[in-house]
Amino acid sequence: MKELIVGLAGNPNVGKTTVFNQLTGMRQHVGNWPGKTVERAEGSFKHGDYEYDVVDLPGNYALSAHSMEEIVSRDFIVDDDSDVIINVVDAANLERNLYLTVQMMELGANIVLALNMNDFAKKKDHIINIKLMSELLGFPVVEVNAKTKDGFEELLTTVEKASANPIDSSAKLSYGDELREHLSDLQNLIEQDKSLLDVPSIWTAIKLLEKDSIVIQKVQQSSMSSKIMMEVDKVSKHLIDIYDEGAEEVIANARYAFISGLMKEAVQRPAVEKETTTDRIDKIVTNRLLAPFIFLGVIFLMFHLTYTIGAPFQDMIDEGFGMLAESVAGFISNEYLASFICDGIIGGVGGVLTFLPIIILMFLFLSILEDCGYLARAAFTLDIVMHKLVGLHGKAFIPMILGFGCGVPAIMATRTMENESDRLLAMMLVPFMSCTARAPIYAIFVAAFFTQYQSLIVTLMYVIGIVVALIVAAILKRTLFKGMSAPFVMELPTYKVPSVKGVLLHTWEKVKGFLRKAGTIILACSIVLWILSTFPLGVEYGSQESVLGMIGGVIAPIFAPLGFGTWQAAVAIMAGLAAKEVVVATFGTLAGMEEDDEEGITNLIHDTFTPLSSFSFMVFTLLYIPCFAAIGAIKQETNGFKWPLIMCGITLVTAYIVSLLVFQVGGLMGYG
Repeated sequence: MKELIVGLAGNPNVGKTTVFNQLTGMRQHVGNWPGKTVERAEGSFKHGDYEYDVVDLPGNYALSAHSMEEIVSRDFIVDDDSDVIINVVDAANLERNLYLTVQMMELGANIVLALNMNDFAKKKDHIINIKLMSELLGFPVVEVNAKTKDGFEELLTTVEKASANPIDSSAKLSYGDELREHLSDLQNLIEQDKSLLDVPSIWTAIKLLEKDSIVIQKVQQSSMSSKIMMEVDKVSKHLIDIYDEGAEEVIANARYAFISGLMKEAVQRPAVEKETTTDRIDKIVTNRLLAPFIFLGVIFLMFHLTYTIGAPFQDMIDEGFGMLAESVAGFISNEYLASFICDGIIGGVGGVLTFLPIIILMFLFLSILEDCGYLARAAFTLDIVMHKLVGLHGKAFIPMILGFGCGVPAIMATRTMENESDRLLAMMLVPFMSCTARAPIYAIFVAAFFTQYQSLIVTLMYVIGIVVALIVAAILKRTLFKGMSAPFVMELPTYKVPSVKGVLLHTWEKVKGFLRKAGTIILACSIVLWILSTFPLGVEYGSQESVLGMIGGVIAPIFAPLGFGTWQAAVAIMAGLAAKEVVVATFGTLAGMEEDDEEGITNLIHDTFTPLSSFSFMVFTLLYIPCFAAIGAIKQETNGFKWPLIMCGITLVTAYIVSLLVFQVGGLMGYG
């Protein structure tokens, strides 16, 4: 079979990842680009005589050197290993999407344009002449539907033809006589050094005029460096004289002029654009007064459904682990071996896996909210609050929302922020978001004390995390990170019905990570906790006389003012530094799984906490130091231990102060 290496490129929210999921299904994996911290999704599939290796490139609006995502995308496009680039575009927003297409044409990429979301274009009365558009661009254009896979067969056939007969997509580019003449002068100089011809000379010329730092550095190593750079200065000054604008603006205008000419020829649009369903919905959903309440309502509904649907399955798994522990205990005569398996492994890991239905449902609902286009609106909603009150723009809230899933990708998502100070501040705030690893903690406490108000209590946890993050941000912005952030333009994607396959794949990717954690970190921590609960031999398992109890006894007084100055709570908090799920594993190990949940973990929680102290404990576990993986992610992103240590200090102090206020004020109000 012939191997084809294909890149999927496009703006965010054009259905590119849906195309990727439809093509590769479960045959995909996610890692980092070699030598980079940017995530790389790669998958494979077979079609006819071809074995495809598909790489889902980061969603970009441009191919500049402003972000690592843009750099890895353009590096891949010019790489000799890639055969074809499938450029997925939103047919209803062609003008904006084609700006990236034009930049890939400057690279001479072997492109096949995949027109997606054509149903939205038709609703707006946009009629696209696909054949004419293909002729004007100089490469194939194929109409597809990412959700239904309509047009995929034609797309793949076209890709295979394009791989056999590559096209120089820069051939049909036209930027006007004035700019073309000056680019031509630059190209002639560049072409005199063959070491610079690994990419089209027109692209190098354009990037030099745009002051692209990476391309400038490359050209400075050339024997023609001085002549080329003198010509760049000469052309730049000339363009300012002619257009009264810098070279970057002139080139951007030339790109849009090319796109505008293409649109006039190949696309018929109504004189007055029709109001779309998305526009009508956004009048309500992004309304300045209603939006915050709608956001809270959506979050509350998500948790209500999560716990209502998940509770019966949770009980079934819980009973299953209880029966498993009992049957294993009956087969093993050795007291310590039975305790190791039943209390240590089944009690610890099983105590966490009991909450698997809650985790699955939460990831499922978050994936639906993301894919349907609502999460972008949530970030837009909070931009008003964040920018005016905190001094940090709403773009910082996108990583915070991702933190509802997992802190590690959320911390990595701060790379999209151009301002380094804002990026660091956003990293400091992500740990305050209530990640799904904390869901099992909330579940055991609401089951013990707040069964009638479980959705309300869990929603309150998320709200507390956001409010505390905003307060901390306001303080840090006036001390450690002084200066107001610049406003930004946020793209709100078109509302769409999420594809079932796409949502399930997103959910499975995240659940797989949770299961992997249960089989490694949580298992290892459960074994360590069992050893500490058993030794010295002869003491009652999990008692205060055990090593674990003695360690907890030393630390416990620190937490007494917060309402949970018991050794069990202290040990759980310490263990939670490895992974927040280990807090539950600790209670599971101490309670064992030989009895059912009501007599096991819930009974232990009732003996250790009151309703007020349990709420204070939940607040503390929400806000205190995140897991080792999140600390490691910040260390990787900042290339040192300074900022991870600062973050640990900020979160620990904040958690202590807020929990202290919760318990002491709650006690004064008579809730003790």
